[in-house]
Amino acid sequence: MGAEAAAVPAERPAWQQIPLTDARTGETFTLAGFAGKTVFVEPFATWCSNCRQQLGNVQAARSQLGDDVVFVTLSVEPNIGNDALVKYTEETGFDWTFAAMPPEMLQALAAAFGQTIGNPPATPHFIIRPDGSVTSLVTGIEGPDALLSAIKAAQGG
Repeated sequence: MGAEAAAVPAERPAWQQIPLTDARTGETFTLAGFAGKTVFVEPFATWCSNCRQQLGNVQAARSQLGDDVVFVTLSVEPNIGNDALVKYTEETGFDWTFAAMPPEMLQALAAAFGQTIGNPPATPHFIIRPDGSVTSLVTGIEGPDALLSAIKAAQGG
């Protein structure tokens, strides 16, 4: 993914360029590295039952979309290890990218979107458009159809 990072436009927010580690593969990535794709981002916590319900809806929506949409779920839990995230994904069957959010990313997202981004039971989520711009933060559990509509709108469709 290093070659993709070199092509990142300078106007992308700094938080999109903070390195993250895919819990399952161990590969390092940035949200900016998905330039040209739509990225659905959901902060969550493994202990959050609302999150589990919302992620079930994300899974249902994801199954209806192609490879031009990336799903990234970021743990807000301090010091959670990749092993705990992998165990969570195995228990739930959620098979997309999960990563622990470093404190500096959580702080930057809170500055950009407000403190609710760090409150998992509010089920905060947002979408990064292919050009790097972002939607407003959405809270509350949304069904698969609402998620699909929001993603398609962010794609320009």
